[in-house]
Amino acid sequence: QVQLVESGGGLVQPGGSLRLSCAASGSIFSINAMGWYRQAPGKQRELVAQITSVGSTNYADSVKGRFTISRDNAKNTVYLQMNSLKPEDTAVYYCKGSIDTYRGSYYRSEYWGQGTQVTVSS
Repeated sequence: QVQLVESGGGLVQPGGSLRLSCAASGSIFSINAMGWYRQAPGKQRELVAQITSVGSTNYADSVKGRFTISRDNAKNTVYLQMNSLKPEDTAVYYCKGSIDTYRGSYYRSEYWGQGTQVTVSS
């Protein structure tokens, strides 16, 4: 059993910053790519940023230069530093991980966190 737990969301004024964390726990053998997604009311879930096991990153055009994704492999944790926040960044932010587990054989599955609300408003 694997769990992803996000934290760090909240209410922030435009131009402010937040740092999201996502910690993976459970019967983990290894973690491959991890990513942050977001879903605003009435919109589809979209990729915000992704990081591979060796640290390669990619970002949505809308957040390039403002958001930074990083990971701490020793802690099985991925972070999203969000700066210069805008009202249009308001959404529920979800963490997703591609995780290998061992149960007699190796299995690779994708796991989602429960989401954390980010609201950017004055």
